Amino acid sequence: MPDPPPVKLPFETVVATHGATVLRVCRAVLGPVDADDAWSETFLSALRAYPALPADANLEAWLVTIAHRKAIDVTRATARRAIPVAEIPERRHTAASANDRDLDLVAAVAALPPRQREAVAYRYLAGLTHAEVAELVGRRPDAVRRAAADGMATLRRTYPGLADEDGATP
Repeated sequence: MPDPPPVKLPFETVVATHGATVLRVCRAVLGPVDADDAWSETFLSALRAYPALPADANLEAWLVTIAHRKAIDVTRATARRAIPVAEIPERRHTAASANDRDLDLVAAVAALPPRQREAVAYRYLAGLTHAEVAELVGRRPDAVRRAAADGMATLRRTYPGLADEDGATP
């Protein structure tokens, strides 16, 4: 007896299930200021495309791909927009539930070079494989693996709370 065809979830269930992962990726790639807008744009685009998506599609990878493209759009738009100011405003973190330790980690991830930051965010925050990250960012899997390893090594050095007592990452 063949397996029944997969059933598509209601879109609100997709948002509830994958929304936190997409927000973590957006924050890691863009920082806390632009992350909420990218998250919203991701799910607006996903809502439009969801009816045509096959029921057996990998929703998380699909959403992270959309989030990646939205992050690129935000980055390009920000680069084109020059706003002169007398003083640079202080950046405030918008994560209401984040404690100081989490904000230190956010700062440590944000300080990574862009390729390492992307590799760490997509691999460890979104849970994508190195091959999926490579396809997403247009690089070879071995280059993504190296960038992720280098990024994690830097984070272990600069953020001591990342390694447990044995020196292994959680």
